[in-house]
Amino acid sequence: MDEDDPRRPLLGNVKHSRLRRTASRLCSMESWKRRLPITIWLPKYSFEYLLRDAIAGITVGLTSIPQGIAYAMVAGLPPQVGLYSSIFPGLMYMLFGSCKDVTVGPTAILSALLAKYVAKSADFAYLASFLSGCFIMLLGILQLGFLLDFISTPVISGFTTAAAMQISASQLKSLFRISGSSGDTFIHAIINFFKNIKTVQLWDTVLGISTIIALLLLKRATIKVTDSTSPAMARVAGGWLYAVRARNALVVFGAAILAYLLQLRGHTPFALTGKIDGGLPDFGPPPFHTVVNNQTLNFDDMMTVFGGEGIVIPLVAILESIAIAKAFAGSSPVDATQEMIAIGMCNLVSSFAQSMPATGSFTRTALNHASGVVTPAGCFFKAMLVLLAVTLLSDAFYFIPRATLAGIIIVAMFSLMEFSIMGRLWRNSKLELLVFVATVVTGAFVGLEYGIVCGAAADIARALAHAARPVLAVTEFKVGNQDCVSLTLSGALSYACADHAGARVRRHAQHARLVVLDARLLTNIDVGVAQNLISVILDLEKEGHKFLLWNFKESHQRLFEDLSEGFSSRFVNGPSIDQHVLVSPRLTQTDVTQNISRL
Repeated sequence: MDEDDPRRPLLGNVKHSRLRRTASRLCSMESWKRRLPITIWLPKYSFEYLLRDAIAGITVGLTSIPQGIAYAMVAGLPPQVGLYSSIFPGLMYMLFGSCKDVTVGPTAILSALLAKYVAKSADFAYLASFLSGCFIMLLGILQLGFLLDFISTPVISGFTTAAAMQISASQLKSLFRISGSSGDTFIHAIINFFKNIKTVQLWDTVLGISTIIALLLLKRATIKVTDSTSPAMARVAGGWLYAVRARNALVVFGAAILAYLLQLRGHTPFALTGKIDGGLPDFGPPPFHTVVNNQTLNFDDMMTVFGGEGIVIPLVAILESIAIAKAFAGSSPVDATQEMIAIGMCNLVSSFAQSMPATGSFTRTALNHASGVVTPAGCFFKAMLVLLAVTLLSDAFYFIPRATLAGIIIVAMFSLMEFSIMGRLWRNSKLELLVFVATVVTGAFVGLEYGIVCGAAADIARALAHAARPVLAVTEFKVGNQDCVSLTLSGALSYACADHAGARVRRHAQHARLVVLDARLLTNIDVGVAQNLISVILDLEKEGHKFLLWNFKESHQRLFEDLSEGFSSRFVNGPSIDQHVLVSPRLTQTDVTQNISRL
């Protein structure tokens, strides 16, 4: 722009004003409060909120304890690591979390993804927590949450289903107390189970299956309350409801007592969890080097072990947490940026306290919501209960049967298997069904990381196929004695569909002398598509067909006119096409020849 341009001062003022508004928005007190949500809800906190949050937190804590131990064992980590991973992320989420219902801790899917790295060294779990926290924090600060929008619902559902299948299959080893490996994938776990089926132990099997049956029965056992129910019975029903919500803890408590009483009589029929190293963790930086098979691996070597597949762990953590937050937020908007900052802080800080990667848990969040939590302070009470358990009650965990923990995990996986989506996809979108199936099959047979990559690739292929083969709705009709056909151009027609669009117009134009191209739903059209359509139209007009281009945008009309001078005579506008059909002139051979030569 020339220095003497009179617009220069005005543009400079506009840019300066825009920068000032942006800086003001980022540095305002409201912006900082939004990034530290506790400053918003804490000043309004009341004693009633305290009671409700405490009840919800304790209820969730009773479930977090057995699940934390179980998920640590799924990952191949010491049981106390699962408890540490429920304490410190919970405290961080209380400070930075924006959704009152979400409760953060270890999850089955993250544990399954982590297992193959932990098989080399437990240090990989703590480093994964640190790296995941840094990566998620960076995405949140840069506000790149929109990238997750490119992972579709069928891919997420397929990945979750494959993960639930793999985790369930891996627990067959503990449920039946068979020898051999539990397997790295669903199919390997099933094969190993049948290879070693002769080593099944009777009493572990009985206890494990009894655990599953008891949990399913408790989940469905409710006391109905009506207007005619007495106050005493209503209180009993309320107490029973809390007992049902804490069913995991009740089942574990009962199984541990049974194992303890049997050991007093000199019997140990079940495989037990064993000694848990209680107390606080060893605080310190996450390990940036480790020893595997008497060989020291530095940070670069550990990153090589993670490889490109390692990025799946933080991505899954974000997907789980934000999806859960949206599911329980109802009509309230979810601040995805703040959720990423919160989950990033949870993992970053907890990595200094021997914790594995953590994110929002669907089952515990549902329990938190059902228990009437009011603010993120519920995470504090949950964390305090788990802290009490790991510091003062760790000896009691010795007698928890492994078969009971396996049963708890398998029941939790039932709600994650989304096979019901297949019916909806079959009825409405078979291509999306193929994406779902590809994700499940690849995840179950090859590995969860490859499953999500395969699903995303299939989704990209589906989007490209849709762009290359858009649907052109065809309607045949009559105006007076004229046979007409209407082709509706909709959405964005990209260069990939140029030949397809032209071929469709040519094929359907054979059924009528007059063809209407309806552009009321057309949002964008590439030059290649427009050029191809012009060629087809001019060729068909040479054969005696007539074309009306109805309700095209002015920008699209200019594009066609630039490509073929004089083409604008075919454009018509209005609420009805009938009047234009009746007065449509027949093109002469000379007009058609001239248009073709110009193109």
